Amino acid sequence: MTLQEYVDSLRGKRVAVLGIGVSNTPLIDLLLDNGLPITVCDMRDPASMEDEAEILSTRGAEVRLGAGYLDGLNGFDVIFRTPGLLPIDLRLAEAKAHGAQITSEMEAFFKLCPCRTIGVTGSDGKTTTSSIIAELLKAAGRRVHLGGNIGKPLLCEIPDMRPDDIAVLELSSFQLHSIDIRPDVAVITNVSPNHLDKHPTYEDYIDAKRNIYLHQGPGDVLVVNADNGITARFGEEAGSRVLRFSHRETVRDGVFCRDGMIYYSRNYAVEPIIPESEILLPGEHNVENYMAAFAAVDGVVSPEMCRAVARKYGGVRHRLELIRKLDGVSYINDSIATSPTRTIAGLRAMRVKPVLIAGGHDKHVSFDALADEIAERVKALYLTGDTAEQIAAAVKRSVFYDPSRLPISIVPDLRAAVDAAREHSVPGDVVLLSPACSSFDRFKNFAERGDTFRKIVMEFEGNETK
Repeated sequence: MTLQEYVDSLRGKRVAVLGIGVSNTPLIDLLLDNGLPITVCDMRDPASMEDEAEILSTRGAEVRLGAGYLDGLNGFDVIFRTPGLLPIDLRLAEAKAHGAQITSEMEAFFKLCPCRTIGVTGSDGKTTTSSIIAELLKAAGRRVHLGGNIGKPLLCEIPDMRPDDIAVLELSSFQLHSIDIRPDVAVITNVSPNHLDKHPTYEDYIDAKRNIYLHQGPGDVLVVNADNGITARFGEEAGSRVLRFSHRETVRDGVFCRDGMIYYSRNYAVEPIIPESEILLPGEHNVENYMAAFAAVDGVVSPEMCRAVARKYGGVRHRLELIRKLDGVSYINDSIATSPTRTIAGLRAMRVKPVLIAGGHDKHVSFDALADEIAERVKALYLTGDTAEQIAAAVKRSVFYDPSRLPISIVPDLRAAVDAAREHSVPGDVVLLSPACSSFDRFKNFAERGDTFRKIVMEFEGNETK
C-alpha cells in the first residue's frame, strides 16, 4: 500500500489526531492537504494555541484544546496518538472498546515503508547508536533516512523512499507501547528504570521495549547487549536471529571488546575491527554504542569503513558536545542525558572532575547510584529544576560524600547555574551540563535545553583557548 492509498483508506472515517507536536504535525498537514475533516486535540491551553488553532480551523480541522481535550473520543474510527500518551490511558482504552483503531504516525510508517528498516531503542544510547548506524551506512554508499524519536518523523517522506534505501529509526518506549511493527533489524542498547512518571510499572516499560522484536521472524535480526540482564533475557526469548555485543565476554555471534580491541565474531571466528582507543567519541558507553552499531550493519558495511567512520565521526548535538573553550575552561553540552545512567556514563567519560549542572523533570527514578558517582567524580555541583532537592539529598546520603570536597548549590534556573559554574571555574576545568532528568519542567525538550545552554555560554566574553 502506498502512502496515498493509506490516506484514501481513511476517507469517510472519523479521524482524530492527539497532540500537535513534532511527531504529528506533518501527519496533520498530510491529512488536511488531502481534504480529510479531522479532529485535532491538544492538552495545551487555548490561549497559548490561538493562532495555530485558527489556522487549523480554516484548513478544515475541528480543534479541541485544554484540559478536556480527550473528552468525547468514543465516536472516532481512527485515533492517532501522540507518543507521550500511552494506549493504556483510560480514555483511549474506552475509545478502543467502542471500536476505534488506536494507532500512531510510527505504526503507520512501518506498515507503509517500502525499504529495509533498522529500529533502535534502549534506556540510554539510542540517539547516538542510531546516528552512528546512519553514518556507517552512508559511508558505505547507502541512501539513509534517519528519523523517529531523534526528532524527525518519516511518514510523509515515504514517497521519496526507494526499495534499496534503509530507514534508521530511534524508537522510544512511548512509541513502542502496544505497537505492531517488524523492523528488519532491531537494536536494544540497554534497559534500566526510566520514564516511570509515564509507565505505571517498570514491567510495563520493559514490555514496551520488548515490542521492537516481538513480531520479528527467523529472517530478521535482533541486536542485544549481553552485559545487561534484561536485554540478555530478550535475546533468549526472541524468534529472530540474535547478535550480541559485550564489553565483558567473547560472544559467539556479534561484536565484543577484549584487551582494548573490538572484534566481529561469527560462530566464534573473530575478525578485528578497531582498537577502542581510536574511537573519536569519548567514554566507555560510546564504545558500547559503536559495538551495537557494528553488529547492526554486519554484512552491509565493511570493517575498513567502520574504522574510518569511528575515527572521524564527532557525534550528536547535545551529546557530550564541546560548545567552546573559554579562558581555559571547557563547556560541554550533554543535555540529551535525560536519565541517571546516561549522566553516569558522561561523568565516566570525563578526563577531569567536572563542574556539573544537573536537575530537571521528575520521572520518579532513583538518584542513589548517580549520587555515588557524583560524590566520587564531580568537583562542584549546581542543581536546578524540579529534582534539585532530590538529587542534593541523594548525594548527601552517599557514603562517598565529603562536603569539604564537593560543594552543592541549588539555583533558580539554568542561566544562574551556568553563571555560577563559570564564576567558580579555573583554567583546566570542565563545566558539564548533564541533567540526569528530562527537560519538561522548564523546556519543550532536551534540544531546547541544550540550545539554551549553548546560547548562554556563547554570550560570555573572554579569551578563546584550544
